[in-house]
Amino acid sequence: MDLSLFLEIFHKLHTEYFFFMKPSAHFGPGPSQIYFTVEDHLRKAFREGIPSLGHRTQAFESIFKNTTENLRTLLGAPADFHVFFAASATEIWERSIQNLVIEKSFHLVNGSFSNRYFEIATLLGKSAEKITAPLGEAFSSDVKVHPDTELIGLTHNETSTGVSLSMDFVNQFRTTHPHSLIVVDAVSSLPYPQFDYTKIDSVFFSVQKGFGLPAGLGVWLVNERCMAKAESLLAQGHRIGTYHSLPFYLQNAKKNQTPETPNVLGIYLLGKVVEDFLRRGIQTIRKETEYKSAILYQILDNHPFLSGFVKDKKTRSQTVIVANTGEKTDWLNNELTKMGIQPGDGYGANKKTQLRFANFPAHSKEQYEWLVDSLEKLKN
Repeated sequence: MDLSLFLEIFHKLHTEYFFFMKPSAHFGPGPSQIYFTVEDHLRKAFREGIPSLGHRTQAFESIFKNTTENLRTLLGAPADFHVFFAASATEIWERSIQNLVIEKSFHLVNGSFSNRYFEIATLLGKSAEKITAPLGEAFSSDVKVHPDTELIGLTHNETSTGVSLSMDFVNQFRTTHPHSLIVVDAVSSLPYPQFDYTKIDSVFFSVQKGFGLPAGLGVWLVNERCMAKAESLLAQGHRIGTYHSLPFYLQNAKKNQTPETPNVLGIYLLGKVVEDFLRRGIQTIRKETEYKSAILYQILDNHPFLSGFVKDKKTRSQTVIVANTGEKTDWLNNELTKMGIQPGDGYGANKKTQLRFANFPAHSKEQYEWLVDSLEKLKN
């Protein structure tokens, strides 16, 4: 039997097993539901002593090489994009500003996490600017950015609001600002989107969302333009970090190593899950993501007391669906929890009036159909 077909059948049987026993699905947007193969990968990792593996050994170098190469394949990233590991995407916010900005960065803010990237730039003493869109909305196409801006920070998928930027919107900045570095936060959208890597310079994510893993690992892809900028800052006497400067990251990555002792187990598990994704096929994952989001948005658009927070269908996230739940929030949360369905809370000011539903590869079509059926039953 073809391995990809076997994996798909196993995924379905695994889902049906939990339906028969004790239904349980975790739709929080991060940390989110663990991918169904992770438990088996963990057992194998402990049998092979991975948690105790030294990070300067040939065995770790093989894990590093396998994980980074397969990530490039899965994400469609070219070979000139280097892959580095950090503790989290939050750390990468800091490292990217330290390594790539002398003075000016520009941030497109339409929620809590895009705003946090801007705030980090200001805390690091940069002359950061931002443009703000109302919560639940995207930006007009004619964003004005100062021509000498060094870094343009884009949050592809705003986890707090469920707004996603179109690829056309992301790609325009390479044409309008060819000298700026285009850095994309794709924390809650990858591996779903297909970026045009000729239009961006860096993209990063953390593994506890779309990759279905425990928290504790951030992944940072950077191209040669980023490396050149970091080298330039360093040559000019600017402080760009010590162990976490891009030149030192690259110096170690060339040896399939990391600057310091990394999350070895996390890198190993990421490599295994990426292999699983490659067997399923990224196009299959994308089509399933779109099917699941479509059936959830459909019921939200036709429900008596629920609605989608993002009204413009062109900017609705495929991977984090935010529902207006109003005064029914606590009741709906409790009713779904009784059924074995755990939604994610609303974020920030909307915590008491919204629920969020992650739509990652770890969430099967059957689980999403179960969620939609449950919401249908709760109409009355």
